Amino acid sequence: MRNPLRYRLWYTARQKVVTSVVAAALVITSGWYGIGRLTAPEDRSCAPGVERPLGSDECVGVSADGYDFGRPKLTEVAAAIARENDTLKPGRYATVALLLPLTSTDAAMQTKMQRELQGAFAEQYRANRLSNDQVPKIRLVLANTGKNNLLWRPTVDRLKRMTGAPDNLRAVSGVATSSTQVKSAVKALTAAHIAVVGTTITADDIANGPKGDPFPGLARVSPTNRDEARALAHFGQVKADKALLVQDTRTGDHYTDTLRAAFTSLVKGTRYQPELFTSRSDPNDEGTTANTFQQITHLICDTDAETVFFAGRHVQLRQFINALGARGCQSRAFTILTGDEGSYLGIDKKLDRSALRRKVTVRYASLAHPDAWATEKGGAATGGSAADYRAFLDLLATVSKKPAGPIGPTDHQALTDGQVITAHDAMTLAVQAVRQATPEGKRLPRLADVGEQWPRVKGSLRVSGAGGWICLDNHGNPYNKAVPVVELAPEDAGQRFVSIAWPEGRPPDAKCMPPSSAP
Repeated sequence: MRNPLRYRLWYTARQKVVTSVVAAALVITSGWYGIGRLTAPEDRSCAPGVERPLGSDECVGVSADGYDFGRPKLTEVAAAIARENDTLKPGRYATVALLLPLTSTDAAMQTKMQRELQGAFAEQYRANRLSNDQVPKIRLVLANTGKNNLLWRPTVDRLKRMTGAPDNLRAVSGVATSSTQVKSAVKALTAAHIAVVGTTITADDIANGPKGDPFPGLARVSPTNRDEARALAHFGQVKADKALLVQDTRTGDHYTDTLRAAFTSLVKGTRYQPELFTSRSDPNDEGTTANTFQQITHLICDTDAETVFFAGRHVQLRQFINALGARGCQSRAFTILTGDEGSYLGIDKKLDRSALRRKVTVRYASLAHPDAWATEKGGAATGGSAADYRAFLDLLATVSKKPAGPIGPTDHQALTDGQVITAHDAMTLAVQAVRQATPEGKRLPRLADVGEQWPRVKGSLRVSGAGGWICLDNHGNPYNKAVPVVELAPEDAGQRFVSIAWPEGRPPDAKCMPPSSAP
C-alpha cells in the first residue's frame, strides 16, 4: 500500500523542491537561533546603571531614576528622589551618592535603609528648594553594595567613573555599617579623592586621627565607639567591681572589635573575666548563640555584678536580653549598657519585651533621638537646640506629602531609632562641604577640594544638625558630639529617651572649637 504521506509530499517535482526548501529553512533558522542563544551575552541588567554581577542574583550599581532595588520599603522614597533629580538641569548640579547595602534581607536593615534614604532626601529637597538658590544644586543617587556589603567593589568602581560630566559626583554619604567591606570601600573612594561622609559608622578604626589619615577626605557625624563608651561612663557612673563584660570573639567586625576595646577599659578593676560568645560570619544569622547565652546568664547569676557591658551586634543583643529575662536569679536587677546597635531592637519582633519587666534595664548610646532636643529636655545650653530640631520636623512635614512625597512613615515612632535624623545631618554636612568648596563664579568645586573642608567645620561654621551640633576636628571626627542615652521600654517598639551624655563629661562651649588636645 502506498504511504499517503510520502505520496502527498513527493507527488510532483515542484512539491519536492518546495518541501526541501522549507525543511532546509527550518534547519538553518533553528541553527542560527541556537547559536545566537549560546553566543549572545546574557542580559543581566536590572535598571539603568544597575545589573547583576556574574555569580550573583543581586542587583547592584548606581541609580538616579527611582529604582527601588526590589525592596518595597524603598519604593516611595526612591521615587521622590527621582522626581527631584528630574527637575535639575545638566551642568548645574553636583551628585552625592548614598552608599548602602540596599538589598539586605535582614528586616531591621531594610528599615534602616528606608530611613537613611528619607533623611538624605529631606536635606536634598531643602538644599535645592529652600536655600536661597545656592549652587550647585544637589542630585542624589542610590549606590547599592549588596547584602552585607559583599558586592561593594563594582559599585565603588562605578562611582569612581562618575566624577566627570554629566554626573559630577562630589561626595558619598550613607556608609552606614562598620564592616571590613565598608572599610575597604571607604579606602578606595578616598584614595580616588572622593569625599565621604559616614552616617552611622562608629568603629574607631574607620577614622582618621593623630597617628595618620588613612582615609583622606573622610568625615563622620557619629561619635566613635570610644566616645560612646566614655559618654555612657560619665552618665552611668558605673562601679567597675560590680560590672562585667559580655563580648563577641568574632574578629574582623570593626564595630564589635572597637566596642569591645572601649568597654574593656571601662570595666578595668572588675573581678570577673569577660563572658565570651562567637557569632556567625554573617551577624544577622541567628546561629546557636542563644544556647550560649542561656549558659552565660547562669554564670552571671553566680556573680554579684549589677552592670553588664555588651559588645556585640543587635541580633545577639536581642538573644542575650531574652536569655537574661529568663534567668534563674529573678530577684536580682541588671542594667545592660551597649552601643548604638541597640537602636535596631525597637522594631525587632523577636525581642521578648516581658524581659524588660523582670528587672532588666537595657540602655544604649544612640546616635540621635527625637526627644533629645524637642524641648531642651536634655538640659544642655549648647551642643544642639530645640529650634534646630523643630526646623527639621517642619522639613519632614513638607517632604512627607505631595508634591515632594510621599516617602514612607516619618512619625515620632519612626524617628526613635535616630536613623532618619542622622542621615539628614550627614547629608547636610556633605551639602555644606560641596558648596563651601565651590569657588566664586563657578558652578562646581574641584573633586579633591570637598574633602578638604572638614577642618573648617567648627565654630560658626559648624553644622547645627537635628541631632546636635557637628563640630569636626582636623581629622574629620565629631568633637564632643551629643550622645542620647536611650532605654528599651516594655511597650511595643518603645525606645525611651533618658538623657544626653557627653564624651567629655559636659557639653561643648558656645564656640564649639575642638581644643589642641583633641584627637
